[in-house]
Amino acid sequence: MIAEELPKGLLRGEDGRCRCWWHGGEPFYQAYHDREWGRPVADDRRLFEKIVLEGFQSGLSWLTILRKRENFRAAFAHFDAATVAAFGPADVERLLADAGIVRHRGKIESTINNARRALAVTEAFGSLAAYVWRFEPDASARPSRFDHATLTANPTSAASKALSKDLKARGWSFVGPTTVYAFMQAMGMVNDHLEGCFVRDECEADRAVFVRPG
Repeated sequence: MIAEELPKGLLRGEDGRCRCWWHGGEPFYQAYHDREWGRPVADDRRLFEKIVLEGFQSGLSWLTILRKRENFRAAFAHFDAATVAAFGPADVERLLADAGIVRHRGKIESTINNARRALAVTEAFGSLAAYVWRFEPDASARPSRFDHATLTANPTSAASKALSKDLKARGWSFVGPTTVYAFMQAMGMVNDHLEGCFVRDECEADRAVFVRPG
């Protein structure tokens, strides 16, 4: 039997469906790929969680962070920004002693700082969602075709650079353009599932009916 040749970057799962390659067939990671990554989000708590965890991921694999996500949620008050904003030095020490999360002082202190900055953004724009969705790129700025080469060519975009710059000007930290682009991918501001991945069309359908906050 001749082995099936799929376009680079696609994997066919045991269910017969083609997916982006990066989950590697690991069931937990595949479920994240299928059900969450690239689907539009407007809930402030989920958005804050996503941008915080993308910052923690820097220098690590996303699967490492994903496996610790429930621990992160417990440690950071389920990413309620108002609660995290009130954390003090004792909370930093508590978190540094928590083996269930990534114990990085800079990233922990950044999360508390960013929670405070998120409250300021909410005060100014009505919600964190209303603020971040202002940076959604126009369709004309997106690639006409999304294949493996397109996805891996550049881990940033003009939109992620603009959002990163604005976040930094507002006092956020650990929000470089690469981290912000990963955040935009995860929360569905862009649909970076490859052509041929069955989830791509589902995400496009979700985005078509999604009401942008404002």
